[in-house]
Amino acid sequence: MKKGELLSRVSKLGYPLFENEGIFDANTTLAEVIKSKETRLWEGFPLLLANSCQEGLFDYEKVKMACDKSALDSLLLVSFALYKLLGMKFVWMSNLQKIVEFKDEDLNRIYQNLKKGEEIEVSSKLLSPQRLKNTFSRYFKERGSERKEFAVSQEEYNLEYALSQLFSPKQKELFLKKWKGEKMTKTEKEYYSRRVKKKVMALANIELHKLAQRIQGL
Repeated sequence: MKKGELLSRVSKLGYPLFENEGIFDANTTLAEVIKSKETRLWEGFPLLLANSCQEGLFDYEKVKMACDKSALDSLLLVSFALYKLLGMKFVWMSNLQKIVEFKDEDLNRIYQNLKKGEEIEVSSKLLSPQRLKNTFSRYFKERGSERKEFAVSQEEYNLEYALSQLFSPKQKELFLKKWKGEKMTKTEKEYYSRRVKKKVMALANIELHKLAQRIQGL
């Protein structure tokens, strides 16, 4: 793929280096970005990945088959470390992390490098922490209304995840019914009283909440 065409396609994924038009394949574009070995495109990869995944366009297997898997996995690690540094959490991240099988120590190593402002080496290319942050922050923030929608969906996702860690599906259903003030059957009320209420009371305990926060910070 010619460089001009690649840059044009890249702009459709939220990195507007040039104006563009027409239909394109996001996975082919991401693979071409990796094969290009262009530093500025690699520094924009976290943005391209986030925008592609948000739109449901990213397919890891397809991208992997079309480029250097090692470079792809390294850029995915850099992306996840950058999201962590910027405090960004996406619904799609957990599923992708399971597919790629990231090692926590590798992710933390890159995260610490970014935090210290140290360059990140990917396939003999040195990526600038500052440009990585600036590129993502600049173009992702420009999607104002979409960010608001993301914030809502992310809040809902976090709540769902937290509830699933504490309650069984049935218990979660009754918890949400109680919260919304919806009517429950006699059987549901009895089950709520026996199995769910105790957990709710524990969650409402301020001292327990403080203790959990301290432990989380260790």
